[in-house]
Amino acid sequence: MALSLHDDLDTAAVRADFPVLAQPTRSGGPLVFLDSAASSQKPRQVLDAMTTFYETEFANVHRGVYGLAEMATARLEAARAAVARFIGAASAEEIIFTKNATEALNLVARSWGAANLGPDDAVVLSHLEHHANIVPWFQLQAERGFEIRWIPVGADGLLDLSTLDELLDGAKLLSVTAMSNVTGALPPIRQLTDAAHAAGALVCLDACQYVPHLACDLEALDVDFAAFSGHKMCGPTGIGVLWSRAELLDAMPPFLGGGGMILDVRLDGFTPDVAPAKFEAGTPPIAEAVGLHAAIDYLNAIGMERVRAHEVHLTEYTLRVLDERLGDRLTVHGPPEATERGGVFSLDLHGVHAHDVSQVLDEDGVCIRPGHHCAKPLMRVLGVNATARASVYIYNDESDVDALAASLERAADFFAF
Repeated sequence: MALSLHDDLDTAAVRADFPVLAQPTRSGGPLVFLDSAASSQKPRQVLDAMTTFYETEFANVHRGVYGLAEMATARLEAARAAVARFIGAASAEEIIFTKNATEALNLVARSWGAANLGPDDAVVLSHLEHHANIVPWFQLQAERGFEIRWIPVGADGLLDLSTLDELLDGAKLLSVTAMSNVTGALPPIRQLTDAAHAAGALVCLDACQYVPHLACDLEALDVDFAAFSGHKMCGPTGIGVLWSRAELLDAMPPFLGGGGMILDVRLDGFTPDVAPAKFEAGTPPIAEAVGLHAAIDYLNAIGMERVRAHEVHLTEYTLRVLDERLGDRLTVHGPPEATERGGVFSLDLHGVHAHDVSQVLDEDGVCIRPGHHCAKPLMRVLGVNATARASVYIYNDESDVDALAASLERAADFFAF
C-alpha cells in the first residue's frame, strides 16, 4: 500500500504557525497561498529565531574573540551542521553558504566548470531546467567552447532517457533538476547518476524543489554537487546552499575574492583558505543561517516522510478535482501520476492568458504565479508562452484546492465568449 500519512499532518495547526496566512483578503475570505514553488511562507519559529539572534546574539563571525562574536560563530556553524544532517552530507565542511541557489549553480560553473571544461568537452542538461541551471552554462560555453546537449521530455511529462547513453558519451557533467518547478516532474536521479558516472561524468543537482518536499540523502543519490535555497523550505531569503564532496571542493579554485576566504595575502599573490571558507568571501548570511536552522528544525519536527505523503495526497486530490470541475477547459501539464511529481501544477485555462487567470484568482484571495517560471525552453516544449502555476505545501489542504477550482471556474466563465 502506498505511503499515506496525510491524516497525521494537522494542517490547521501548521497553518496557525504562519502569521501571514491569518490576514484577511480583499474578498473577505482566508488567504489561499498556492505559490510555494516560488517561495514558501515562514513560520513563527523562524521569525522568532532570527529576531532573537538580532536582538541578543548578533556580531560578525569567525575572528572575534569576545562573547557575542563567539556565540554568533557558534550559531552559524550549528546551522551548517544542521544542513549537513538534513541532506545526508558526510561533513559540515561540505556545506557552502551562498546567497541563493542561483549563486550556488554559478559557483559550480565558474569554479569547477571554468577549471575543467574545454572545446572537446560536453555538458548535458535537460528540457526541464530552470534558467539558473542553463544560463551559467551558456555563459561559460561562450568562453570555453564546449558542447551543450539536452535530454528531452517525453509525452508523459517525464524525461525521455532512450538516448541517455549517447548524450552522456564523452560528457564531463550532467546538470539536472531533481524536481521540475513547472510540472513537478521527478526525474530518476539515481538512474541518471549511475549512467553519468559510468560514462565518466560528474552530476550536479538543482535540488531547489526537492529538498523542501522529500527526505533527502545526497550521498545515497550519489551526486557530486547539489544546490538549493532556504526560502523555499520555510527559511528566509538571502541564503542558499551548495553541497559537494570534499575532494571536489578542495580541487576547485575560489569563486569570489576578498576577506574571509584567504589564508594569506602578499604583494605577489594570495593563498586561499580551505572549504567552506574558500567559497564564502565577505560576511556570510549569519542571521539567515540562524533562520534556515530553525526552518530545518521545524520541518524535522513534522517529518519529511509526512511532508511528502501529505503532498502526494494533495496532488492526487488536485488532479482529480480540477479534472472533475474544469474537464477539457483546462490542461494540467506534467506527469499524470501523483507519485511521479511534486505538488506543482502548471495550468493552461483554454483561451485565457495566464496573467488574466491569476488576476481573477487574486480577487478571490487565491495566490498563484503566471509566467514562464524561468523555464522558457520547457515552455516551448509544452507549446505555451506562459502557464498559471499553483503549488502546494505543508500549510495547504483540500479547502485550498477547492478554492482554486472554484476560482478557475469563475475565470473560465468570465472569459467565455
